[in-house]
Amino acid sequence: MDVSQAVAERRSIRAFSNEPVATETLTELLVKASRAPSGGNVQPWRIFLVNGERMQDFRSHLSEWTEPETPAYRVYPEGLKEPYRSSRFKCGEDMYALLGISRDDKPARYARLAENFDCFGAPAAIFCYFDRQMGPPQWSDLGMFLQTFMLLATEAGIDTCAQEAWAAREKCVSAFLDPADELRLFCGVAIGYRDTSAPVNRLVTDREPASVWLEVV
Repeated sequence: MDVSQAVAERRSIRAFSNEPVATETLTELLVKASRAPSGGNVQPWRIFLVNGERMQDFRSHLSEWTEPETPAYRVYPEGLKEPYRSSRFKCGEDMYALLGISRDDKPARYARLAENFDCFGAPAAIFCYFDRQMGPPQWSDLGMFLQTFMLLATEAGIDTCAQEAWAAREKCVSAFLDPADELRLFCGVAIGYRDTSAPVNRLVTDREPASVWLEVV
């Protein structure tokens, strides 16, 4: 599989089978991903891998956590403007349509949202941290690391879903992982093999035409 094919085939998978993924395989992919570029070669990413029995421990921890939290950061800007708002809205509506959940079925939508915090049933996950000293350029560096990892996973036949939703559970996640105090959580990534029978995994999001975002000068 070449890079172009991996880019075309990568999907955000939101329903996983229980087939395990070897920790050795995931470690190898993460090490390869560390060749991602970063300004000044700072390499700001700090990654925690949860797999196997520890994933079950993590789920037990999540179910027992009762402390209310304020999200670590706002995932989307307040007052998101066009065309960004419509792109986000359509992504959600397309997903709920595949699931057969109507717009006014709020309980079903909230239940679906809650599946984020089970990593959509994935057998493994990574949680991505960086030093609180870091600024927006290093957030970008971490994004390049994540994209590199997810493309490498696609090449290896492994599925992923990046989850900024975990920003709403930073204290809970950190209580389990016990990162150094200077680290803050950016996101999680659910990892495993897709449930091929799940309708939600048929979702293929649209992309804006180049005329919207590209200017040749």
